[in-house]
Amino acid sequence: MLVLINTIVVDLLQRFANFLPNFLGGLIILIIGLLLGSIIKQVLLSLLAFFRIDSLFQKTRLVERKDIRVWEEVLTEILKWTIVIIFLIPTLEVWGLSRATAVLNQFLFYLPNVIVAVVIAFVGLVASNLGSDLVRHSVKAVGSTLSTTLAVFTKWLIIFFTALVVLNQLGVAQDLIRILFTGIVAMLALAGGLAFGLGGRDMAAEMLKELRNKFK
Repeated sequence: MLVLINTIVVDLLQRFANFLPNFLGGLIILIIGLLLGSIIKQVLLSLLAFFRIDSLFQKTRLVERKDIRVWEEVLTEILKWTIVIIFLIPTLEVWGLSRATAVLNQFLFYLPNVIVAVVIAFVGLVASNLGSDLVRHSVKAVGSTLSTTLAVFTKWLIIFFTALVVLNQLGVAQDLIRILFTGIVAMLALAGGLAFGLGGRDMAAEMLKELRNKFK
């Protein structure tokens, strides 16, 4: 019995000794990846601060400076962990965890979709603020309450469609999103047609009458 226990202990120690160089080698690769990812993140943040991207957007008065910094932090953080995952894959290979590397490879190929989705979300936010300001100033003459209501509706409508595009980019329920998007567009077209047909019938008749008189 004692001999069996000694054999098991010696076998475990031998396996640990054989695995130790691989463990240390993989750990060094992972540490390099973490350091490199952090350095690249700080470099990108420094470049964005040097070119004053937040000041350029703030001058347009479409996005607050604090919001821009949040988006910059999110984007650089994603890029940082992309680099870390790139180094984590060979680390797991050295440690003999090949099945885990297959999962990470799939996740790594998915990360560009996340980056594009973040960019789309930021552009959608800027577009929603721009659309809101345009509507507010365009219909300001009809009254402040109505102009504010239309501006808020325009902003959230753009944000809603941006969210649909982001979800579609991320591959979340793509068929459902396409059906929902098509249904909303059809609903708006039908509502606009009914509104023009019922409420603007007299106006349309008057416009057609004026055109007919011009061509006579």
